[in-house]
Order: sequence, then C-alpha cells, then structure tokens
Amino acid sequence: MSTAAPPADWHRLDPRTVLVTALVVAGVVAGAAIPVTLGLTRVFGFPAAVLQVLAGALLVIGVAAGADRVRWHRTRYRVGTERVDLHTGLLLVKRRSLARSRIRTVDLTANLMLRLLGLVTVRIGTGEQGSESTLVLDPVTRAEGERLRLLLLERGATASPGVHREGELAVLDPRWIRYAPVSFVAPMLGGAAAGAVMQVSDWIGAQGQVIEWVGDRFRETPLLWTIIVLVLAALVAGVVGALGLWIEMWWNYRLEREAGGTLRVRRGLFTSRSISVEEARLRGVDLVEPLGVRLLGAARLDAITTGLAKDHEARNADHNTLLPAAPRTRADSVAADVLREPDTPTGAALTPHPRAARGRRLRWSLAAVLGPVLILTLLGALLTPVLLWIALGCAVVAVPVAVALALDAYRALGHALSGRYLVTRSGTVRRSTAALERAGVIGWTVKQSVFQRRAGLLSITATTAAGGGAYTAYDTDASEGLTFAADAVPGLLEPFLERSPKGA
Repeated sequence: MSTAAPPADWHRLDPRTVLVTALVVAGVVAGAAIPVTLGLTRVFGFPAAVLQVLAGALLVIGVAAGADRVRWHRTRYRVGTERVDLHTGLLLVKRRSLARSRIRTVDLTANLMLRLLGLVTVRIGTGEQGSESTLVLDPVTRAEGERLRLLLLERGATASPGVHREGELAVLDPRWIRYAPVSFVAPMLGGAAAGAVMQVSDWIGAQGQVIEWVGDRFRETPLLWTIIVLVLAALVAGVVGALGLWIEMWWNYRLEREAGGTLRVRRGLFTSRSISVEEARLRGVDLVEPLGVRLLGAARLDAITTGLAKDHEARNADHNTLLPAAPRTRADSVAADVLREPDTPTGAALTPHPRAARGRRLRWSLAAVLGPVLILTLLGALLTPVLLWIALGCAVVAVPVAVALALDAYRALGHALSGRYLVTRSGTVRRSTAALERAGVIGWTVKQSVFQRRAGLLSITATTAAGGGAYTAYDTDASEGLTFAADAVPGLLEPFLERSPKGA
C-alpha cells in the first residue's frame, strides 16, 4: 500500500493514530480478558484458557490497528478560502464539506493517551442538528489543532461596546469542589456502583457468595437498619465518585475572552477540553441552581448561544457551561463580564406571579404524592394491612416535602426586563434564571389552559434559535404577561393582540 503524501494543500491525520487505536483496544481487551478467562477455565482448564484469550486478544488488536491504518491512509482534509473538506473511506468514499462562513465551533479534546503523545481530536461544527454538520479530525497534533481553531474562528470581529473585561474572566477555585457531593450525580453514581458490584460478581459466578456475605454481616441487624446502612454505603460511594468526576471534568478550568470576540473554556484533568463560543452568537446566559447546590448558595452558569455542537457524540459534553457550580455572587459577576454589562441581568428584581400560581403548584404536588398513597390504601384494604402502614408513612413523609417544594417553586417564579435582556425564572429541583437578549427573540407562544383561564393566568414563551430554543414565564397574570411580551420585543405581538376580541 502506497504511503505517498497527499497534494500540498491537503493534510493527513497524525500517523500515531494507529498506535492510539492499538493501545485503546488493548485496554478494552485486557478489561474483558479476566471474566472471559475465568469462564473458559471451567471448560478447557486454566493454561488452555489463557492461551486462547491471548491469541484472541492479539487478533482483535491486530485487526483494529490494521483497520485504523487503512482509515489513516484514506483520510485527508483541506482548509480552503471558502470551505473545509474531509475525504475518507476505502470502498465507500465519503466526501464532506462545510462552508467556512457557517462554522461556529472548533473544539479540541484530548484524553490522557492523546495528551501524552501531544495529540488532540478536533471537532469542527456548524451547530446544526446531526453528525453531518460536524467534521472530526482524530487525531492531529496539538499545534495543528490550535492552528485550525484560530484559523476557522477568525472573523475579524470587533469588541462590543460596554463595560467588560478582556483576557481571563474566571479561573478554578479548588474550594468549589464542595458543591460536587450535593449534586444529583452523587446518588446516581452510588446506585451505579451497587449495580456494578452485582454485575461483576455475576460475571465471575460469585453473586450468590456476595449476597451471602452481606447477609452474614447483617444477620443480627433489623431490616430497617440494614437498608439504611446499605443506602448510606451507596451514598458514600456516590459522593466519592462525584468528587472524582468533578476533578476530572473541571480541573485546570479557565474562562477567557480572546481577541476577535471569542469566549474560550478550557478544563479537564486527564481528558482536556477546549470549547470556543463566539460572542457574536451569544444570546444570553442561564443561571442554573440545582436544589442541593442552591441550598449552599451556589449556581452554575450556562451560555445561551447559537452554533454549539449538537451531534450525537458531543450532545452530553456540557458544551454550553461557562462556569461550574460556584458561589452565587461569583456566578453573577462572571455573567456580567460575559455579557459585557456593568450589572448582570440575572440579578434583576423580578415581578412576582399571582397567588393563583401558588395554588396550581400546591395542587400538582399534592396530587403527585396522594395518588400513590391512595392506591396503596386501596390495595391495603383489599390485601394486607401492611400496605396501609406503608401508605401512612408515605403520606407523613411526602406531603410536607411536596408542600415545601410547591411553595419554593412558586417563590421562584418571576420575570422582568433588564436593559437589553428579558429575564425569566422558574423551577425548584432545578431553578433556572435565564437572561435572553431581546433582539434574539424570534417569536412568542402563548398558552392558556381552561384552568389557567379561570384563574386569570397564562404562560408565555419566548422562542429563539439559541440555547434550549424556548424560555417561558409560567403562570403570569394574563394582562401582565402579554404586556411583558409586547414591551420586550415591540411590534412582534401587537398585531395578534389587536385582532383579539375585546376582553379576551
């Protein structure tokens, strides 16, 4: 197979991609080798099982490395004056091209192995839905990745007027790690750890022994205390996992404003990530306060922007997060710097919503809690009194929690106009304060159910091409909500209001 270099204006990926693939596959094979060897030992004996697994591992690694060698040889890319081209494939050749004017993101990612080799994966995207809107160069040298990022994001933009900071806007404060254990990730990781123990023990045929060992430890312990201890153990494992995940994701975090109007987020301990956001595409910020984090007076800052990566591989990569959970005052100051405003609109005084909105939330919460309690009560009356006691316990615990969350959700409701931005706030388990640039609103959606109409309420949603696409002021006073929308974007809603029947 010829290895002649492509024409001068075309470039190839780094040839060390074959080594990376071989090492990654070797790691995966090594992880699977232990349970496979133990399984084969029962049939062929230990020496024969080891030889079979070793031969299979070498075959898999060789095939994977060979396939990647072909991929490297058949892949080339070019950055022209108007387009970026990527050609790849052996039998089915794929030729993909993106117009440079449509490119919105050039993100660099490098796991530990790539970092040791001085390589990065470059993801070039237009911000549209689907993998066809993204070109992936995996891998190139870090210097080449930085060259492509600067070249493709260069727009010759000038700085927007207003009070702002240049250069470094935020840097990691190690004390922020205290917010990791109170996130929803901790209990999820705890449950995953417990499930992993059972799964691995099942692979090696020792699940029964694990269950028996746990049973022996708690043989003299009442069932309730056994459950409490196991739940606490899972939570401890989850907290440890959440701390480790936070360190991996946010170590070396830095938020900078670069020349030409680009915000750049860099972070990651083992896997480094570099995410760029054009200020020309920024439409606002979203101050997110999950319940646990909010109780400690902290918040996370997300960007409301068009053009962030939306392909399948990047969808869950926190591409829009500008600041991890940090003290609320710090989040507000970073929001002001990002928006080039003297005061952050996320801190504006909000118009509270009518008391009828509180009643709606109380009814929803109580219905969600009392529905299962009612079912347990009916089953208890028909089957066993034990279910009646369970229903009573659920009611005693869940009803006060439901009422507290409903009242908190009502207190969270609010909306306001703050300079160039409209602000909406809602949520209790996940409170969101979104400051959306009024010029970025492309339409309004007004919803009013039968029950809202009777209470004199409506929900009004600002639609935009940025962020989540819709930001809603829930259960506002009917006339006040329409006035809010009309004042936020003059001329957009008035034609519909004029055609509405009087008093509607």
